[in-house]
Amino acid sequence: MSNDTVFLLMGGAGAAFVIILILYVVLSKRMQGSEYRKIQKLQKGTKQRVFSSEVLFQKLYLTYVRIPFIKRYILKLRRRLEIINVDDEYNTRKVSAKILTKALVIIVPLIVVTICITYTNYLLMFILLIFELFMIDTLIDGSVDKIDNNILKEQIDFFSEIRHAYHEYNMVEEAIYQVSQDDEKNISRQGEKIYEILISDDPETELEKYYDIAPNSFLKEFAGVSYLTKEFGDRKVNGASLYLKNVDNIAQEMQLEILKRDKLNYVFQSLAVISIAPILLLEPLKGWAVSNFSFTADWYEGKIGMIVQILILILTFVSYILVRKLKDNGSTGINTKNTENPWQAKLYKNKLIKKFVDLFIPKDGTKEYRKITQLLKDAASHLKLEWLYINRITMAIVTCIASVIIFGQLHVVAIDYIYTEPTTDYNILGGLSEKDEKKAMEVTKRDNIFLDKFRGQLDVTVDDIEIAIRNSTEFEEESDEEISLAAERILGKLQVINSEYVQWFEILLALVFAVVAYMAPIWILMFQVKMRQLEMEDEVMQFQTIILMLMRIERVNVEIILEWLERYSNIFKAPITKCVNNYESGAWEALEQMKEEVSYIPLVRIIESLQAAVERIPIADAFDELDSEREYYREKRKESNERLIKRKGMIGKFIGFAPMVCMFVGYLIIPLVFIGLTSMSSSFAQMTAMN
Repeated sequence: MSNDTVFLLMGGAGAAFVIILILYVVLSKRMQGSEYRKIQKLQKGTKQRVFSSEVLFQKLYLTYVRIPFIKRYILKLRRRLEIINVDDEYNTRKVSAKILTKALVIIVPLIVVTICITYTNYLLMFILLIFELFMIDTLIDGSVDKIDNNILKEQIDFFSEIRHAYHEYNMVEEAIYQVSQDDEKNISRQGEKIYEILISDDPETELEKYYDIAPNSFLKEFAGVSYLTKEFGDRKVNGASLYLKNVDNIAQEMQLEILKRDKLNYVFQSLAVISIAPILLLEPLKGWAVSNFSFTADWYEGKIGMIVQILILILTFVSYILVRKLKDNGSTGINTKNTENPWQAKLYKNKLIKKFVDLFIPKDGTKEYRKITQLLKDAASHLKLEWLYINRITMAIVTCIASVIIFGQLHVVAIDYIYTEPTTDYNILGGLSEKDEKKAMEVTKRDNIFLDKFRGQLDVTVDDIEIAIRNSTEFEEESDEEISLAAERILGKLQVINSEYVQWFEILLALVFAVVAYMAPIWILMFQVKMRQLEMEDEVMQFQTIILMLMRIERVNVEIILEWLERYSNIFKAPITKCVNNYESGAWEALEQMKEEVSYIPLVRIIESLQAAVERIPIADAFDELDSEREYYREKRKESNERLIKRKGMIGKFIGFAPMVCMFVGYLIIPLVFIGLTSMSSSFAQMTAMN
């Protein structure tokens, strides 16, 4: 480790200590505020002298919500965990602080290591630090998804206990109440909430509210079936309770979902790391190549090497985003983004910005307007139309500015390399010896004197440089031939330096990149739509399960079934919602219109069965094949999930491995082969000329 690195680490440690000390003093003062003092009063008299992780996480939560940057993440966690921990503020704060603390423990050392490794390459350091901010989101989402999956697994045992309790009490609400007494499980809080809904004065309204906050669709189904059974009563079908048969159907759906999630996690758990790995290997690969093959230094340290490095970083970033979206697509998780007042909404409130953005938004009623709004619906995006265009404009402006800055930095790198490159007139496979490197640097320093003198003068000739060399003291002992060679060498360097400035075609390229960035949000939405189309079969099979549960409940009609399908739909939500809205004006016509809008054959068959149930036959008869072929549909569902996971895995591997392949081929193999062959040809040519 060099002295510079040691001093850098010591300086960093000292700066970190000072920052921590300042933060401690500031936080100590702030913690004397009202909220913290209230907690201290509540603890007084009951406070234990031993260490308590519970109290620690409560204090950390209060600290996190006061730190501007970290506050964003802690509030994002709250929005997700508030749904899981129903009306439990204490547990919500504890789990939020716990998850964020674990993420910071991983990220902070990674940031320090990144700074230490890339402190000589500010561009790479900046990109890596930005990238690590995205990793915090990944770690947080992964931790919350783990809790969500645990709840799903707890629901299996919960429903099993519901069976026994229902046999004992023969009342839905009492069975749910008895099973929900275990305070150690997260599912118990959901059970208590459903019990409160069932015994409320207006259970239908309360149930609609619960549908908006339920952690997963299976709890929605359970709450809905429990309400219908309490309202309309239970009945025997083939000697068994219809309510318990429906609970079994939901449990079987959950088992399939748990298997699906476990397999997806297994397939994708390493792909995220593989897609990230190239950005961590760029500098070590460059260092190895330059130290073993000195002829590659010109490529790696120069402008071309930096361009390839930036392209690999961009590809890595895009691959990482796509892999995340591919894995998360179709999840039953809740959207944790702030959809009420995000930064886009705050910007759009500004009158000047609003007028500017409105210039890009297509007019209502136009073909482009219908196309974009339909794309947002098909992708199940939380974005409003104006928010989408703010994202597009922002990305275009940032990309254009960043491109111009990067082009300028590329020219700086090229000029800096001319001034710092050891000057030799031959290529070797290994590195320069210490003596040769010292001699080469002396030549470079002498050349730099004349480069500074003539820099910016475009009409300089070899004769002008040669005259300046002869009148200087640096080349007093050199022969005429050596002076002529030095003049030609300096002129070559000078021409490179004078040509390194931002040119018109680079501005044009920046504008092209801005257009690409402007289209990127649309392309991402299209990618989401394509991935969601893979889920069509799975969603229609879920519709079949819902119909199977509802069709034998008395007083259930086609309209109620459509309302349930709308509630649990994702891909086909738009046509079902339109059908529900038009149902009262004509049931058959509304279903016929939905059939025309849907092209997926299995869903068309369901619509035709609903049409038959509207006019001619009972619902149970219209869907009798679902009951008689239930085992077949269950096996088909398993096989469908297997195919879905396989297709996603293939797409994910292609996207995830792309940066790694490009790094080894484009950043290591091609430069070594091409530059090596070029250098060998040049060396052989020189040897031939000498002979």
